[in-house]
Amino acid sequence: MRVPMPATVRRLCAFQSRLPGAAALAALLALAGPAGAANLQISPVSIAFQPAQAAAGINLQNFGDTPLYGQVRVYAWDQKDGVDVLTPTTDVVASPPIIEVAASSTQTIRLVRRPGAAGADGAERSYRILIDEIPRGDAASGVAIRLQYSVPVFVAPAAGVGGAVPAPALAWTLVRRNGGVALRATNTGTLHAQLGATRVRTASGREVELSKGLLGYALAGRTREWQLAQDKAALLEGESGIVTTVNTREQTFPLAPAGD
Repeated sequence: MRVPMPATVRRLCAFQSRLPGAAALAALLALAGPAGAANLQISPVSIAFQPAQAAAGINLQNFGDTPLYGQVRVYAWDQKDGVDVLTPTTDVVASPPIIEVAASSTQTIRLVRRPGAAGADGAERSYRILIDEIPRGDAASGVAIRLQYSVPVFVAPAAGVGGAVPAPALAWTLVRRNGGVALRATNTGTLHAQLGATRVRTASGREVELSKGLLGYALAGRTREWQLAQDKAALLEGESGIVTTVNTREQTFPLAPAGD
């Protein structure tokens, strides 16, 4: 059974709703937390549009005894220079953009995909829906965000030549970065790779755990990097392989050592 990625939740104090630049915003996404924190639960926690699908929905359920207010924003999600980058987009439109979820009730955010949002290159498109919870009285001005939820949205490409099913294609490398070592995943496929529990198996048979749960995503046709802690990097000398969960299925790949 496919296990979806938890919606990203983070606590922000007196954070202006005028979101920072794409690079800074992408950095915030690294701070992941469980869905359903506080009194708000979001479902589904990730959305996959089929090639011909025009609309989908996100349900917000308020388990508290007071109303919850928020705003919804849509960003194109890309990866450049090994990091996540978010850019405002109208490819997917969220309605309503300002929400009020009454106590002990549910509201649905409707996502409508504009024509052409899937692109013409046969690759998957990826987006992030950011839902900011705002204290009562600030819904119009959009300040003092309490919680921010990030929901990944993918628009599947059409089948390739000969009816080939879109799939990720991963290659793994260790690279020297910022005086340390980073783990690089290059996805040359046409579908994203959701990367779960990950460990490195060294030539001596030692297994070095890098992530117990979600490591992150390698988007279609993109490269993602993760800086490794020094104590972990010190154990990864010589030939090794990587064992990781890709879209809920454990796989093993060769891991090229870091060059000088």
